[in-house]
Amino acid sequence: MPRQGFTDPLPAPTAGWDNGPSKLELKEREKQGQLEAFGPTDSHALSQVEHDEKGLAQKSGDTDEVTDLGWEHPPQGRIVAGLSNEDLWMLIRRFNKQIYYVKAVPDAPLQRLDLNRAEDEHFSPDKLRATLERFYTTIVVSLTAFYKHIARLRSWRETRRTGAFCGVYFLTWLLDFLVPTIFCFLIALVAYPPFRTWLFPPAPIALVDSNTGGVQKPKAGVLGSHDSVTGAPEKMKGEAAEQEASNLIASAATVAVGSVAGKHDQGTPEDDPLEESVPDAMHMATEAADAQKTAHGGVPDSAHDKTREPMKETVLNGANLGMRILSDIIDTYEKLGNALSPTPPFSSTTPYVRLASILSLGLLGSFVTSSYMFVKMGTFVVGFGFFGDPVFARLTAYLNRKYPSWIKLLELQNSLLKGIPTNAQLTLTLLRIGETNAAPLPPPPSDALDKAPSHPTSLDPSQVKLAASEEEITQAAAPDSAVQAQQEGEKSQANNSKKIIGSRIIGFFRGTTATSIESKLAVDRVRAAAGSDHAKSRLGILTRKGKTVSPSGPVQFDARYKGHRGAVVIDSALDPPMLYFTTDPHVLSGDQRLESREKGTVPFSIPVTDIRELRKIGGLGWKGKLVAGWAVGSKEVVDGLEILGKDQKKQHYQLTAMKTRNQLFNRLVAIDGQVWESY
Repeated sequence: MPRQGFTDPLPAPTAGWDNGPSKLELKEREKQGQLEAFGPTDSHALSQVEHDEKGLAQKSGDTDEVTDLGWEHPPQGRIVAGLSNEDLWMLIRRFNKQIYYVKAVPDAPLQRLDLNRAEDEHFSPDKLRATLERFYTTIVVSLTAFYKHIARLRSWRETRRTGAFCGVYFLTWLLDFLVPTIFCFLIALVAYPPFRTWLFPPAPIALVDSNTGGVQKPKAGVLGSHDSVTGAPEKMKGEAAEQEASNLIASAATVAVGSVAGKHDQGTPEDDPLEESVPDAMHMATEAADAQKTAHGGVPDSAHDKTREPMKETVLNGANLGMRILSDIIDTYEKLGNALSPTPPFSSTTPYVRLASILSLGLLGSFVTSSYMFVKMGTFVVGFGFFGDPVFARLTAYLNRKYPSWIKLLELQNSLLKGIPTNAQLTLTLLRIGETNAAPLPPPPSDALDKAPSHPTSLDPSQVKLAASEEEITQAAAPDSAVQAQQEGEKSQANNSKKIIGSRIIGFFRGTTATSIESKLAVDRVRAAAGSDHAKSRLGILTRKGKTVSPSGPVQFDARYKGHRGAVVIDSALDPPMLYFTTDPHVLSGDQRLESREKGTVPFSIPVTDIRELRKIGGLGWKGKLVAGWAVGSKEVVDGLEILGKDQKKQHYQLTAMKTRNQLFNRLVAIDGQVWESY
């Protein structure tokens, strides 16, 4: 359907797109750049394209049965073509942390990719914390690697490489050809990826000294990871950088108390027994300020202080604006990264052509623009921008009247980066590929209780192009005996501190708090037996760490509904697929059909097509989680999932005590044709 103007919406998605074109037709359309004709978004359409290179997920599309690619056992091969399993699991792991609340919208966005942030996205301290952690893992780590590349070049330790850069720079400067050379250099980096590795040979970030450009001992004492600043050991790719981000935020005393405490915006269950009895950590800073004012002779009076609430609101609004700006920066950075290093099934040529075309225009402009003209034009633009407000106001009013969406069209995501995904949008597309081929992508291996290895990661010194011998690189990557001795000393000191009287007192209160929590939950069991709906929703929320659950996917997921223990099942044999909860124990036998369930064992069922909202909710409120995490260290709080359908009054279901909550969430957002928006 052709668009009419700038505001005409695309056709609303239809369930499953069963009557659409064949995969071969989609492949031909993809070659011609006409994916817009199929699917509500490019993400939906690309998940149905027949690919030349196939992973385990794409190869499973010939069967109607749901294939288990690695939910119970490690996968035997690459799951998705063009992406290693470790990279895939890193994307899924970060997707689980970033996306927790989505709503279906009727129209596809202008950029042809869904899962964009909603305009009315709300601020919360934990969302700010998650954004800062994402900023660290996405941008700070990359900029650190770039800075260390610059340090290597400036150090002259790699003499031939630095000499080549230096010679080309001053030769083009002497010939007054420097700007065209820079544009040619950037075009080569964009259009020919091997050129990047040749000019900037990679090396582990933690192994490079930012001051000298030479080799250094990693801050973690051992080179356990390549893509982290400290080089700390990790069990899976990306975990070390994620842990660095978490510790950085938690260690910053100047960050808002709410961010450090971890007040999150997952749905807090109603009538939580610990929410009312635990003080709000966000109020502690205010109370401390009042106490200091009192100590200096002041009389804090919140009832008559007319500045407190306005200033608090100003800070929150500023934090919300800052969080949104930071999120926009991260999204743009991720899109640029995915444009320079595309991941199948997204096009590997279109981003290169777009970026190279823009740079080529700059190259042509540099041939006809002298230094004098450049300075004159630059100073004119600065002056016009400062004094030209009347012109801007009239021009903006005209454009708003004639073309209401002109601002949207100028955004990078709707122009130069249109169709280029963020990491979350890339992950959603990969999840949809698995669902299209009846092979749901497995979650990252669950070994949270296993310690990261302390030995060095695999490293071939001959492949590390640093100005050092293989022996020096090997010694720098090896474990540092001094750091290990310090860690052992700290561990021994921590064990000995348990004998101190103060620690015993803390241990006493911790035990008392744990007993209180267990008692409250025991009372909930009694209240649940008596028919209390709030008490039923809290049954099973505390479980022992490392305890396995069964069933755990990809079709059946252990959960509770209104206190009753059972399983959530996705029956893909029906059209459309049906999601239902059952307490029938025979579901474990392998027959997932809804029609096979015994009468009275299915409290609810809903077509996946009807789902309009998915929201991850906490098993306890944020204060309850803090107390439970401190007092009951051997157990973890298990969260839940809220599902809303078209009829939100009747189709409103809350699943609790669900350790596989993220796995079910990922299947539901990818299994059908909804266009999602993130909140």
